[in-house]
Amino acid sequence: MRWSLELVQALVVLVLWVCSGSGTGCPCSDRALCEPVTVEHEFEVFVFDVGGKDWKYYDWFKVTTIAAFGPYDPELLCYAHANQVRVVLRAGMLEGTIYPECHWVGEGQMNHLIIIWKPPTGSVTVQMATNWVTFNVPWSPDCIDGRCYDFLRIANSSDFLFVMSYDMQSQMWDNCFAKANAPYYQTLSGYSAYINLGIDSRKLVLGVPWYGYDYPCTQFFETGRCVLEKIPFRGAPCSNAAGRQVPYKEIVQHVHKSITGRYWDDEQKVPSYIYMIDLELLLLRSRYLCGRAAENRVCARKWSFCRWSGDGVGEALRKLPAVAVNNTFHEVWYDDPQSISIKSAIMKKLRLRGIGMWNGNMLNYSDDHFIFPLSCALEHFQLFQ
Repeated sequence: MRWSLELVQALVVLVLWVCSGSGTGCPCSDRALCEPVTVEHEFEVFVFDVGGKDWKYYDWFKVTTIAAFGPYDPELLCYAHANQVRVVLRAGMLEGTIYPECHWVGEGQMNHLIIIWKPPTGSVTVQMATNWVTFNVPWSPDCIDGRCYDFLRIANSSDFLFVMSYDMQSQMWDNCFAKANAPYYQTLSGYSAYINLGIDSRKLVLGVPWYGYDYPCTQFFETGRCVLEKIPFRGAPCSNAAGRQVPYKEIVQHVHKSITGRYWDDEQKVPSYIYMIDLELLLLRSRYLCGRAAENRVCARKWSFCRWSGDGVGEALRKLPAVAVNNTFHEVWYDDPQSISIKSAIMKKLRLRGIGMWNGNMLNYSDDHFIFPLSCALEHFQLFQ
């Protein structure tokens, strides 16, 4: 698709220059690898990468696009282009204008820019310096998290939309129970809603999560009835902010040590498990996440209720909420090869463009037994080309 674009539903003017003119030279041994990839794939396998060297273990026979969300890595660029895989950058907001969040990559080396989201009103003009534009969009076009855009016009002006079919519990309107990150029927309804807007299904890429949510229960009755702390978000009384994101590589290490083991929910078509925190385990966990007490630093994320000081771990534990130390039940909802394979049937049912995941760094690539099931799931995706 060639570009002369005018988009609505944005507040700003977008200039797509991918760091051109900010340096010269090619980081690859073969200068041809610094040219944008021109091959077009009928089926997309879109992988977000947040940095590091995990990309060396990706299945380069299947991946078609890498969205680089970490620091720019010239080695990744050269290796991907050698395998005819596109590498793309993201855009960021700065004083009303969206620019690439770029490190120097040399003029023309990147294929396109990926825009995550934009403000809900106004208009945008896109001047293309490259040959691809894609947008990340929420799991449904129905004003999710306040993102009320003209998705049809955005889709018509883009190569495709990456639909983020995860974090679906950001707004809980019915009750404050822990739920699946990406329930099957909710996922299906989102794509149907986009298609009902008039968007070509071949412009939609199915986004799946390679992570889950760990929810501490304020009350626990049974599996599927874990009452959450009420943390409102954009008008909804509860949200997934009551939990923490857990990468799949951590989940597979813990599920077999849990109280329930892997429990399949046939309504949401995803697995979950229950585990309990007691004082001894909490102590070990706190030491692991927060380090030594003498460091006097603020702990991170959900286990960060304490500020370490010279009085040590005992003081830190005393500052934790009572619910965190009184044998708290936790419910973990996640996706695995079975649930992702079931979702992949949506691609065949609706004839979508492909599959993608957030993110490629959430697997343990040192263990073949660990990555094989998800590789099989990708094989399942390929059957739908």
